[in-house]
Amino acid sequence: MNRYERFRFRTGGDLRTKAGELGIDLPYSEKTGSLFLPLDVSGRRLSNRLVIHPMEGADADPVGGPGELTFRRYERFGRGGAALIWFEAAAVVSKGRSNPRQLMLTPKTLDAFKRLVERTRGAAKSAGLPAPDPLLILQLTHSGRFSKPEGKPAPVIARHDPDLDPLLGLSADSPPIADAELERHRDAYAAAAVLASKAGFDGIDIKACHGYLTAELLSARGRDGRYGGGYENRTRYLRETVREVRKAAPGLLAAVRLNVWDGLPYPFGFGSDPDDPERIRFAEPLRLAADLIRDGVTLLNLTAGIPHFRPHIGRPYDHPIRGGGYPREHPLDGIIRLIRSAGAIQTGFPSLPIVGTGYSWLRHLFPNVAAAVVSSGQATLIGVGRMAFAYPDFARDLALEDRINPRKTCVACSGCSTLARTGRPAGCVVRDAAFYRL
Repeated sequence: MNRYERFRFRTGGDLRTKAGELGIDLPYSEKTGSLFLPLDVSGRRLSNRLVIHPMEGADADPVGGPGELTFRRYERFGRGGAALIWFEAAAVVSKGRSNPRQLMLTPKTLDAFKRLVERTRGAAKSAGLPAPDPLLILQLTHSGRFSKPEGKPAPVIARHDPDLDPLLGLSADSPPIADAELERHRDAYAAAAVLASKAGFDGIDIKACHGYLTAELLSARGRDGRYGGGYENRTRYLRETVREVRKAAPGLLAAVRLNVWDGLPYPFGFGSDPDDPERIRFAEPLRLAADLIRDGVTLLNLTAGIPHFRPHIGRPYDHPIRGGGYPREHPLDGIIRLIRSAGAIQTGFPSLPIVGTGYSWLRHLFPNVAAAVVSSGQATLIGVGRMAFAYPDFARDLALEDRINPRKTCVACSGCSTLARTGRPAGCVVRDAAFYRL
């Protein structure tokens, strides 16, 4: 049965009626005050529960420093009022860049990153809002099989995959990355963390989601060596990297953006149920969360899916990226799956701040769903990515007017994703069309 439909809901009642027709118990609250309850995260006081997710802009300069559009984007985020700004992925090695304009934090780009941090904080202070000093976290990554450092695919794989390999034309004899090279990359994460501390960031995120290298290792059941096979080996690289980062930069908050479910069939997907490829098995994600807490992680940002394969899992949409397809499930099916995934981990670790995702499709109604999620303990913080591209001051408007403007929201058209996929500077082609065009 095809349940897919586009967003067409003016009121919360309309949305809840549709959820009921679909058999979905969608959290919803008329009041959004829970989103403005203060929160302590690793000794930092946050004035609200709103987060801007790491969304790559593909607009760095040739050596990886922030470009003009990068500065513009983060100044807008700074003025927008969210208490936590999760900076987009910066590659730790040049061969791990997702495109030639991906950020890289190196000694050559350190001064530019310092300016980026200063201008973001300055924009927040000048806005005169209750979040004058947002928490700033930098995501570090290696793009793995989706690396395109020169603009064309140059995949670095942790394992072979029958669904993902054909997307890149990989043959069965394409060699996975060696353990020794992984260990060099692990050291590169630690070196980047030291630079992030010097640049003025509050924390570092080791990206372990969306099919990139560190995430792919989590499901490398058929891989030989120290980083494949059983659970201990598959999670070893992420855990070692977290520990090395904490040792190198002990003053930084340690965070991980983690896939709870890859959306790939077992044995190739993390969080996949061996008996049902469409079902999440939470045993390993829960175990990994406990291990990461022991390693010193104090914040988890949870997501799901692989954007290059079934992108609707992590980003429910009205329209797919150019050349993509429509799912058979309703976007609300995907949203409730993301809510319940975060809730499963949050319930298991109620004192660990968990950032939930998947709210942008809900447009002007997302704060009402988000507030109910926070009130019911299914997440501590709520993050949006595409919405922030379209509407960077959503938090400010919500704080001042107790609502967000429907004419400023993301419309889930996948235009920003299409730009990013083709290596062009990414932003909202609807609300920011003077700067971004397909």
